[in-house]
Amino acid sequence: MIASTISFLRRSFPILLGIGLFGLGLYALYHLLRPVDPADVMAHIRATPWHSLIGAVLATAVGYAALVGYDVFALHFIGHRLPWRVVGLGGFLGYAFGNTIGVSIVSGGAVRYRIYSAFGLNAFEVAAVSAYIAMALGTGLTLIGLAALAIHPMAASDVMPLSPGLVRWGSLAVLVVSVAVILFISWGNRSLKVWRFDLRLPPPRSLAGQLAVTLIDVVAAAYTLWVLMPAGTPDFASFVAIYAIAMMIGILSHVPGGVGVFETVVIGTLPPEVPVSEAAAALLMFRMIYYILPFVLGFVIVSVNEARMAGGLITRLMGRLPSQSRPVTEALGGVVPSLVGLVTFGFGVYLLMASLIPSVRGDAMADRDVIAALLIEGGTLASAVAGVLLLILSHGLARRVEAAFWLTQAVLAGGLVASLLNGFDVDSALLLGAGLLLLLPFRGAFHRKAKLTEGVFSPAWFALVLGVVLAAAVFFFFVHRTTPYSNDLWTEIAHGANTPRALRAGLVASAILLFFGLYLALRPVRSRPLRAQDPGVLDRAAAIVAAASDPQGCIGLSGDKRFLFSDAGGAFIMYGVQGSTWVALGDPVGRAEEVPDLCWAFIDQAQRANCRPMFYEVGPGFLPVYVDLGMALHKVGEEAVIPLQGFSLAGAAFKSLRAAHHKQEREGLQMELLPPPHAPALIAELATVSNAWLDGKAGREKSFSVGRFDAEYLARFPIAVVRRAEGGPILAFANVLAPGEGRHVSVDLMRYLPDEASGMMEFLFLSLIELYRGKGAETFSLGVAPLAGLSERSVGRLWNRFGRLIYRHGGTFYNFAGLRAFKQKFHPDWQPRYIAVPPGLSPTRAMTDVALLIAGGARGLLRK
Repeated sequence: MIASTISFLRRSFPILLGIGLFGLGLYALYHLLRPVDPADVMAHIRATPWHSLIGAVLATAVGYAALVGYDVFALHFIGHRLPWRVVGLGGFLGYAFGNTIGVSIVSGGAVRYRIYSAFGLNAFEVAAVSAYIAMALGTGLTLIGLAALAIHPMAASDVMPLSPGLVRWGSLAVLVVSVAVILFISWGNRSLKVWRFDLRLPPPRSLAGQLAVTLIDVVAAAYTLWVLMPAGTPDFASFVAIYAIAMMIGILSHVPGGVGVFETVVIGTLPPEVPVSEAAAALLMFRMIYYILPFVLGFVIVSVNEARMAGGLITRLMGRLPSQSRPVTEALGGVVPSLVGLVTFGFGVYLLMASLIPSVRGDAMADRDVIAALLIEGGTLASAVAGVLLLILSHGLARRVEAAFWLTQAVLAGGLVASLLNGFDVDSALLLGAGLLLLLPFRGAFHRKAKLTEGVFSPAWFALVLGVVLAAAVFFFFVHRTTPYSNDLWTEIAHGANTPRALRAGLVASAILLFFGLYLALRPVRSRPLRAQDPGVLDRAAAIVAAASDPQGCIGLSGDKRFLFSDAGGAFIMYGVQGSTWVALGDPVGRAEEVPDLCWAFIDQAQRANCRPMFYEVGPGFLPVYVDLGMALHKVGEEAVIPLQGFSLAGAAFKSLRAAHHKQEREGLQMELLPPPHAPALIAELATVSNAWLDGKAGREKSFSVGRFDAEYLARFPIAVVRRAEGGPILAFANVLAPGEGRHVSVDLMRYLPDEASGMMEFLFLSLIELYRGKGAETFSLGVAPLAGLSERSVGRLWNRFGRLIYRHGGTFYNFAGLRAFKQKFHPDWQPRYIAVPPGLSPTRAMTDVALLIAGGARGLLRK
């Protein structure tokens, strides 16, 4: 209990730190804007000239075009070329969604993975692209910021207790050293070890191009803000320095989006004659144009393309998507639920904030018009309630719950009506109506039949809601700060009673969130998961395995795992529990269409038990699903798979293996495949061989990722036995996993008498390969070689280096290298295997839990 609590606090600390920094940013911004009248800010926004708005939009377009250049150089760095339309769409959507949201599940990296993987990039190559972009953005902006400080030191000395001279020469020194180190590494193709990471830079030519892209990006973004600024703002060259410094400090603060910090630095460095209210209006418009506008455009692109793929009116008007564009659009389908959930969350925030703003058209109504006052009152309360409901429903949308989608449509329609009642706010009504229409094409992505409160509302979700509540409170006090407090504010009802209405709306919204939180906290714990010992569970799992023809699923029948079945009953996840970690073995088994919802359910149940979910030894087939879940992927080995129909012992590559096999046949070795059921006498003889094999290994039975010697388990499979002569004693055996139609074959337990070790496994494997090739099987798996094939590149992660170290020098515990060398004799296709872990969970820690689970505890881990 104490360990799980500590683990929970460790996971929650970054979230709480982010909330704290966000709160400090809001506090600083609130004090900076205290003398500002919100009405003046809105008036300045409405008075902004059209040519300034057009200039800002054009500069934003240039900036986002430059941002796509980061993707171009990143792909070049890892040695990949993709069509321009693919890079353009992937880059734009990545920045449009990532810059505005910054949430991992629909971040730029997740969007890029969806698009780039459709054109051949794997998860680690996309991760390398994302890492390159993050490094290039951070490094470029920091260097420009340092140069700006050297030129314009007053920008920092105004907000930090440092003299202009110290700022100038300190920034210049850091800039010169940084540039020298970068050129040294790049020119000589060297690597730099920083803490746990080895950094390698692109060649000077690419570096120069990358610097040009960064300059265009920063200058375009700075111009977007500068053209909106009021008279008295410094000239553009000086303002670029101010912008770069503000962005650099905002990034270093780790506040999401630099909210509050960026604005504070910009306003703090402006000359005193620049009105703060006009600067605030410009900053608000900058956020809307540079961040919100591209996000809306990206969302419209995805929505329209989804509608064109679905058929109907949009398809008839615009035609179907070109065949060359379909892979890109189809690839984006996986991020739709999370994207729609976040858009809905944004609408909820908007409605909450709208309920706190004074009614725009209230002054147009008669002062004593009671009906008008009641309509405004009802509209305000309805807006607050609709906002809270959308915050709650957004979580269900991210989990693909069908009911959440249709309830969201109903709440948006209700919010539209509430906006009209709330002072006849036509602008908000049009916005909500547009959102309602744009969400409709996505209805096919929400098919999960589940309760809205079934999933776990994670600490991150509560932190996000807490941030909204905190921002709403600051916003309320900012808008209504001139109204003196009185107890009468709670009961006053009139068309001009803006503050009382906002107070009551805030109270209702807070009460709903409080009661919902209490309901979640007091829900009864769900029934325990299904175990192998429960009646009918193994037979149910065996039927799914047979239908799927999945040999790995047979390991679930060993009797030492727990099961989670899909709602439709066509798929299952087998898993074990080690401490506070739920480890799913392999990919879900069963119908592919049921896998995404099943994975969500697994994560929900693990988090509800205050545990960490992870997937061990998953293959490439469902990697997009794990990315959609927000999981991080790490390679843990390779599976040796032989395509049987193309396999032959002929040729020089198999000369020694072929000669050894023929020699063993001449010496009388023969393999026999015994179908189930098996006689007790046979099981007893196999037990003698198994015990001798275990004694020779000085170990004990492993579990979880492999089967165990158990009569009930072995009774489900054919068993291959090797004898010297027909009817003679058994020298070796293996149970064969060939479920269903037997298209895919593998083996599990492979045991032999210690005196018969030489060449025994090669003979058994070759005999089985020849037998099942003759039966028309497609593949034969030799199993996984753990830790094989990890990246040798200098940019590899810490886990790769640690895993390679164990692979090469871990013979004391397990002969990893020897195992792979043995399987390589058969020249198989090596297929990668990964672990998928939650963000923040170290793969080393995750693999430790897996090792303990397989070994049956620390004692088993330390024994050979």
